[in-house]
Amino acid sequence: MVALTLTDLFAVPALDRSLAPALQQALDGKAKPPGALGRIEDLALTLGLIQQRMLPVVERPVLLVFAGDHGLTRSGVAAFPSGVTVAMVDTLLAGRASANAFARVVGAEVRVIDAGVAADLSDRAGLVQARIASGTADASVEPAMTSAQAQAALLAGARVAGDAIASGADLIALGEMGIGNSASAALLMHRLAPAPLDDCVGQGAGHSPEGMARKRAVLAQAAARSDATAPFEVLTQFGGYEIAMISGALLAATRAGVPVLVDGFIGTAAALLAVRLAPAARDYCLFAHASAEAGHRLMLDAMTVRPLLQLDMRLGEGTGALLAMPLVKAACALLSEVAELSDVLEAAG
Repeated sequence: MVALTLTDLFAVPALDRSLAPALQQALDGKAKPPGALGRIEDLALTLGLIQQRMLPVVERPVLLVFAGDHGLTRSGVAAFPSGVTVAMVDTLLAGRASANAFARVVGAEVRVIDAGVAADLSDRAGLVQARIASGTADASVEPAMTSAQAQAALLAGARVAGDAIASGADLIALGEMGIGNSASAALLMHRLAPAPLDDCVGQGAGHSPEGMARKRAVLAQAAARSDATAPFEVLTQFGGYEIAMISGALLAATRAGVPVLVDGFIGTAAALLAVRLAPAARDYCLFAHASAEAGHRLMLDAMTVRPLLQLDMRLGEGTGALLAMPLVKAACALLSEVAELSDVLEAAG
């Protein structure tokens, strides 16, 4: 794959909608009342437009789980220590995380990527090595990363997605693992939605009332430190390496005409960043679910998108994206396997 520059990565073409009339005609001609399958029909049309084919196919879905640590955890924004990130990476690599279980059910491959875990994981078999640094800086007192690190993370995510697509992936699902990343995502949402900070801060992995008060205070301090609103600058001030890589992976997939399944709150923050960097990218994305995390619905509204599911989840890892995959596959089957209404009527005499 030819190495991309940021200029290349952000140059996402507008979705070609020239096939829309033919796809709609095909859907209306299936053995069902027109529109009877509701949003599954909308999903089938969208998949056809993204793949630019009358019979979209999703046979080799790949979940990319990007892991990274956050300097904000040193200021007390998380209920768990950053060491849990390492433990969960090992659990994912062992095939024993929730994402692994769901991936086996839906037939998806899982790839785990070290985007910037605060530990040496170079000896982990099966781990994709793409780390930028050992976690970000504490965004409550200084920028989370340098411009060079942010650029490197975006391009690394693009390379990881490009490798998956080159090996045959026809759907990219995006997940994450990183203690403290809901705090980073809240700051991104605050500036990029935009939305009041209080509306963006949620429980994350779980907090006591005292923990929530601490999280809100630290994020207010971070927000007061920088008035950045330009997307790339917001990433450098408040982002995470795994969030940046998700954005880069999303943009690379859209450029390749591969549909992207966006997961929950953190994944949607990464998608929001990608869409602010390259607005056309939104139309290549499928939003899996509306999580129970405070602010997620508002962030989806900021991009005027509708999620496929609402299951009151707030785990991450790409679990929501995996649970939406059967709907995506069903939408493909609608176009490729359902009889034509005219054939049914002819058979009925």
